[in-house]
Amino acid sequence: MTEKKKHKHEEEVKETSEVRAESAPKGEDQARAAEIEALTKRLAEAEAKAAEYKDGWQRSQAEFVNYKNRVSRDNELTFFTMKGDLLKKVLPILDDLERALTNRVPGDAWADGIELVVRKFQSALERDGVTRIEAEGRPFDPNFHEAISHEPNLDVESGHVIAVVQNGYMLGERVIRPALVRVAQ
Repeated sequence: MTEKKKHKHEEEVKETSEVRAESAPKGEDQARAAEIEALTKRLAEAEAKAAEYKDGWQRSQAEFVNYKNRVSRDNELTFFTMKGDLLKKVLPILDDLERALTNRVPGDAWADGIELVVRKFQSALERDGVTRIEAEGRPFDPNFHEAISHEPNLDVESGHVIAVVQNGYMLGERVIRPALVRVAQ
């Protein structure tokens, strides 16, 4: 199209839309405006509901993840507590075997057998993460040691462990049983 024809066509379209606008009754325009306003309101309400539902869903997802983490921590704590309780029941047997070895006669086959059992017992505990609390000669720490006596001692510094009466054990970072110790004054 040439420029004149293009311009003429645009004028005709403009006149046609003006005629339509003039010929359309005003009541129809008001009805359309009311309908558009009603639809706009419904759209806004639907968007608000969708945002509310999405927020609720996200909160539920976060709560569920927190729940799973809490249950996992609780199960782990229960496992370590049960394991610690079982070990508390078994450790006195190890103590008795170790006491039996302190008074053994060298070369006795029975004593050698008991020593073998003790070593197996200790290695099994170590594999499960149980460690002995080292106490002798170290400063007294109430988190790891339980003092059964305070004695004057010239060879050991005051506040340090003189001797271990009963070994203490830890499971990972948790104390299963504190070491019973004698402490220097």
